Amino acid sequence: MLFYEIRTYRLRNGAIPEYLKVVGEVGITIQKKHLGNLVGYFSSEIGPINEIVHIWGFETLDDRQARRSRLAADPQWQAFLPQIRDLIVTAESKIMTPASFSPLGGKDPVQ
Repeated sequence: MLFYEIRTYRLRNGAIPEYLKVVGEVGITIQKKHLGNLVGYFSSEIGPINEIVHIWGFETLDDRQARRSRLAADPQWQAFLPQIRDLIVTAESKIMTPASFSPLGGKDPVQ
């Protein structure tokens, strides 16, 4: 993997258990079908509270775009979204690349 998308959601106070339940029972299967490489899925314990972070790996940015487009178009995903939409207060997405010495591999940026 060359690119990692780190998605961070701030949830309503106390919404983490409900969010993780519905994602674990329904949402993650749909996401993994389209997005593929789930690196990790986390909830906060210390620091910012009510936060979910999930990380997905992609070969290229075009690969990410194609996979996200397929996910967005999936009728199962569209039917699932209302179950989590009102639990999410804010959402952020970052694209990161690992350094050559990272356990995930990578290469250093061209200077």
